[in-house]
Amino acid sequence: MKKKLLFYVLLACSLVSYGQLPCPTLSTPDEGSVNVPVNTVIEWNRINGASGYIIAIGTAEGNNDVLEQNVGNATTYAPPIGLPEDTNLFVTITMFFFNDSDVESIVCDLGMFRTVDVTQPPGCTNPVFPAADATDVNIATSISWEYVPTATGYRLSLGTTSGGNDLLNNENIVGNPSFQPLVDLPVDTEIFVSVIPYNENGSATGLCPEYSFTTGSLAPVPLCTNLVNPINGAINVDLSPVLEWTAIPDADGYRVTIGTTPFNANVLDNTTFNTNSSLFIEFEPNLTFFVTIIPFNASGDAIGCAQESFSTILGCGPFFNSITGEFVDLAPEIDFPDTLSFCTNDLPFTATATDAAEGYRWYQLDTNDNETLISMTNEVELTEVGRYRYEAYNTAERSGSTIECANSKIFSVVASGIAENLSLEVTGQNGTLDISVRNEGIGDYEYAIDDDSGPYQDSPNFQNIPLGLHTFYVRDKNGCGIAEVLFEQDLTLEGFPKFFTPNGDGINDFWQISPPIDGGEVQVRVIEIFDRYGSLLAQIDPTSRGWDGNFNGTPLPASDYWFRTISLENKKIQGHFALKR
Repeated sequence: MKKKLLFYVLLACSLVSYGQLPCPTLSTPDEGSVNVPVNTVIEWNRINGASGYIIAIGTAEGNNDVLEQNVGNATTYAPPIGLPEDTNLFVTITMFFFNDSDVESIVCDLGMFRTVDVTQPPGCTNPVFPAADATDVNIATSISWEYVPTATGYRLSLGTTSGGNDLLNNENIVGNPSFQPLVDLPVDTEIFVSVIPYNENGSATGLCPEYSFTTGSLAPVPLCTNLVNPINGAINVDLSPVLEWTAIPDADGYRVTIGTTPFNANVLDNTTFNTNSSLFIEFEPNLTFFVTIIPFNASGDAIGCAQESFSTILGCGPFFNSITGEFVDLAPEIDFPDTLSFCTNDLPFTATATDAAEGYRWYQLDTNDNETLISMTNEVELTEVGRYRYEAYNTAERSGSTIECANSKIFSVVASGIAENLSLEVTGQNGTLDISVRNEGIGDYEYAIDDDSGPYQDSPNFQNIPLGLHTFYVRDKNGCGIAEVLFEQDLTLEGFPKFFTPNGDGINDFWQISPPIDGGEVQVRVIEIFDRYGSLLAQIDPTSRGWDGNFNGTPLPASDYWFRTISLENKKIQGHFALKR
């Protein structure tokens, strides 16, 4: 869905084009500077028109092997575990825009600086979680502490006595200043923690003090949750969405923190909700919002819940109207099929949109999903099979700007046609027939017998059809026409089969006149059967099973045989048939 925002058109005109927006410059540290502290906060100047920034730092130009972070609209970034020492570092800033996919992000290389060569061991650290002297701590807790500038790792010990290490002995933690024990801590126990930072120059100087916390009783904490509206990473989110997250069965509530950078809480600061949604948060346009949701219960907070984010635009909805109590979506509703068919003998085919909207667009898609605009009305002429996208939109005013609120539907166009090369496959048994219709063609077909108005069925197979003349109809479901084929019963004279197969399989084992279609009486007398030389072989009653192909109990060979009878109107009837083995 493409949203053409007048706001951004005006902005682009005022700046000539997005491609001519200036790149920011490094303000801290200066580009090309050396001996930069490893705990330096990176800063750059704000660029009017940019909705947000992604910072990348690498050991070569354009690389992100050190870090990459979406910082929203912030223009400062403090690397959470510092920077590598004595290293040339290259900074890249990507500016992005929340208008539409036609405006690309702008990637700017801000330059290089070199960090200081650290020659001293790091200092000591302080606890973050659990806090020193905390009580009733969950036994599945993680343990975290403050990052220490110049530290490249930490040695962590846990014990049930002061100075002890019976739970964890000098575990080496590299990078992130946190640790998740592999097994739960003992319940109702004071846990002593020792964290010793180190780097290549040695461990922290002096005696780093240990601290302790006390665990609570055995009880499960809730699991983490995740956003379901908007989903994590969503863009073009309306300014007043219904903020929802997955409900956690064991949670008593949720603590929600929202900010415009990953490190602040300028929208919500650890606010408690009793349900898994919030209806009344109004967000600013064109910003990235970072969300952390922590379920909790009487046993404590969920552990290790990840931060999620979404980005807003001058939105169309759906959003909750607190005055009417209803959900509002400014985009039109679309009711359009997944597939359209046209008849090969009736081109071009015109498709018409019936949805109520202010405007319409139709696009043809190629194999790479590239789009070509082919109509801007509620109708479009289609001459080719393939994939298309139909879009309907309304306009709305938002913060003094006009925006489009659109919905779209990708659909397929297939060709159809009247059935061709019709034929019938016929089998018979016990005075009735099973007939299957065979046909060719590119359409989607349905079948009927003896009446072109139906009823029609999807199957081409018809069972237990009475003997006689029948017409079968094949209709294209897409309205391209009806084809028909006539079935004529295989008789030499009316009611007399042309052949029989007395092989004992229960099918056509006896030769006999067929009963009338209307269920009346057979209108002939005794039937006489002769061989080709005129010798009388059998006389059969028209109401009996018929002749079994034997003479005096001996099976006769496969050949042509003759029959003769007189009708009740004294009309002589004679003909021939085949005995097949």
